[in-house]
Amino acid sequence: MSQSLRERQRAQIRADIRRAAFRLFIERGYDAVTTEEIASAAGVSPRTFFRHVPTKEELLLAPLRHGGAAIVSLLEERPATESPDVALVNAIVVRTRSFDPADCEEWREALLVAPGLLDKVTLHTPADKERATKLIGERMGTNPDTDIRPGLLVQLGFAAGDFAFQRWVRQSGKKPRLLDCYVTDAVEAIKSPHWRRKPKS
Repeated sequence: MSQSLRERQRAQIRADIRRAAFRLFIERGYDAVTTEEIASAAGVSPRTFFRHVPTKEELLLAPLRHGGAAIVSLLEERPATESPDVALVNAIVVRTRSFDPADCEEWREALLVAPGLLDKVTLHTPADKERATKLIGERMGTNPDTDIRPGLLVQLGFAAGDFAFQRWVRQSGKKPRLLDCYVTDAVEAIKSPHWRRKPKS
């Protein structure tokens, strides 16, 4: 059996566990559901469950962990022709679109029945912001230690993405908007000629 096939099988098991958990959380509330019940609903043993998922809360928070690091990696890969603001916006949007749309609405509803859980995860670490600031400084052709613009752009971009995510989770209405729409609208607002490389005098 090839490694790629094993990885696909593992990914499918994790997806089955995740979907079963989301359904149970929505039906009964996060605190009322046990890991044994999730395993049973997913058709796996408790041992298999813990081999793929370390904790119950990880089912809800895993997509958010290391979000900042993922954005920084995507920022590094953006074409050199993109301006600093466009590169950061595109990195955040691409990260958002990496989430499976088929899972997103159930994920959102499951998060709503787990109040306070989002407060336990750090979306962006200081190291993530420092790396992003350095990359933005390079695109601007400026030193972040003496020019506040690179760091300010990173703070605004990450804050816009976080704000959009919170709005997406807590939205009301019969036809919820997609996470991608919220994040794209929010981060597009930070685009400005102010962030562009200054011409040499």
